[in-house]
Amino acid sequence: MAIAVMIMLSPREDVMEFTQTDEHVGKSKQGRGSLQNTDEGLKYDNGRVDFSCIHSKDLLPAEDGEEATQQFLQELVKIVLAYISKSLKRSSKILDFHHPHQLKDGLEGFNLELPDHPDNLEQLLVDCRDTLKYGVKTAHPRFFNQLSTGLDIIGLAGEWLTSTANTNMFTYEIAPVFILMEEVVLKKMHKIIGWPEKDGDGIFCPGGTTSNLYSVLLARFHHFPAVKTHGMHAIPRLAMFTSAHSHYSIKKSAATLGIGSENVIDVKCDERGKMIPSELNSSIEAAKSKGLVPFYVSATAGTTVYGAFDPLNEIADICKKHGLWMHVDAAWGGGLLLSSKHRLKMQGIERADSVTWNPHKMMGVPLQCSAILVKKKGLLQECNQLCAEYLFQPDKQYDMSYDTGDKSIQCGRHVDIFKLWLMWKAKGSEGFEAQVNHCLENAEYLYYKLKRRADFQLVFKGKPEHSNVCFWYLPKRVQRMPLGPERDKELHMVAPKIKAKMMEEGLIMIGYQPLGDKVNFFRCVFSNPATRREDVDFLLEEIPRLGSEL
Repeated sequence: MAIAVMIMLSPREDVMEFTQTDEHVGKSKQGRGSLQNTDEGLKYDNGRVDFSCIHSKDLLPAEDGEEATQQFLQELVKIVLAYISKSLKRSSKILDFHHPHQLKDGLEGFNLELPDHPDNLEQLLVDCRDTLKYGVKTAHPRFFNQLSTGLDIIGLAGEWLTSTANTNMFTYEIAPVFILMEEVVLKKMHKIIGWPEKDGDGIFCPGGTTSNLYSVLLARFHHFPAVKTHGMHAIPRLAMFTSAHSHYSIKKSAATLGIGSENVIDVKCDERGKMIPSELNSSIEAAKSKGLVPFYVSATAGTTVYGAFDPLNEIADICKKHGLWMHVDAAWGGGLLLSSKHRLKMQGIERADSVTWNPHKMMGVPLQCSAILVKKKGLLQECNQLCAEYLFQPDKQYDMSYDTGDKSIQCGRHVDIFKLWLMWKAKGSEGFEAQVNHCLENAEYLYYKLKRRADFQLVFKGKPEHSNVCFWYLPKRVQRMPLGPERDKELHMVAPKIKAKMMEEGLIMIGYQPLGDKVNFFRCVFSNPATRREDVDFLLEEIPRLGSEL
């Protein structure tokens, strides 16, 4: 949504201030009479530009398109501001749920089908409003459904400016400021991890799955550089190791890179979801005995469901013993490195060869913003460089080390750095630390509330390590049942039924899932700084209300 320009444009003096309503895209606070022409040729209807007479071809770069562009963007920003305001009101709904067939069939003039002839700007403004109306307000303080929540206004401004610049991250010549910003932020992240200043490399990627894929790609190239030119037939059958609670992207990376998902060995975890080091060591030995060649271990710092942190130092010792690449998937947990109170949970991360860190999770940067951080400088370039002459000419007038495009498996690469850089300037590291601490305090508050309730049961004992809190809701009927398969069968159906009602009413959202031998349970995650204790209290009132008839 490239609308940063609207913030800088001053409204015309003869255009009245608009307010957003659900009924209209914009209304004037003071009427002007119907359809009037201005000197610039725009028509007004009751103090508002009549956008039904304007089409996209009338906007810049059309001749004399500046006034129409300004008015359109100002109208659009009113829609955005109204949406933001509504998203943060606890009394507003998180979603207005409709089934896919209802949205596809069209609602109140909202039509997903594409026309042959251009719609006017009035219809486009209605479409923009309805797109937000029928979506999910992930900035709502009571949206606990995903790891990425909230809406940072500075980050939003950064996203607007990024889209306005509309450039590509492959060369310094077309993205000089963004390239330098990326270098500065990556160095800052390396320092926070604890790598020596002379070491470290990295790149921002389209999500944690891609960052994890880079880690496997780099590890394989590091051990078997011939694979880049000769392919998989030139190397032995490989084996990778990851926690049984790890993100599915590790297996997806193995499948994508031709290693094979069956060659990813799940290492057993303890009851809290942490990888057991002795099990890792025995798994490596077992793979060797079968003729496989171990090369890579992925430890997790903040698992998706339990929020567990693997014992990194012990895993690093095993990787060193066997000569394996150690990756840490800190997509979810990386933000805790900014907290002096919580960073101890990742002791040993500085021993990793690569780290995935998603600022779009705990740091609250708008989606998407993920980095693959690599200890060995130059390895990204060696692994991925193909020297396309139309981009990376060797005789440019500047230092070509700033042409980062050959580090990437992509050609076109979106600018994800500016919103993070701008937020870091706005908050400082101490602001991120306070934000992280606040989210974990909310999780601890929920944990202690659940412990005191007979109608809830925690999935595992002990305080949460991260902001994930996992629990069952126990209707009275289930509470009276003896432990066993019949109770498990009944309990398994509770969370999906409550979630369905939750979505229909739209006042709160929380996720659920089974895991291993555990039947469906709720997982509440905190990453939105707007969430307060009153929202946690509401959650604990709402779930029993929705489940009262179960």
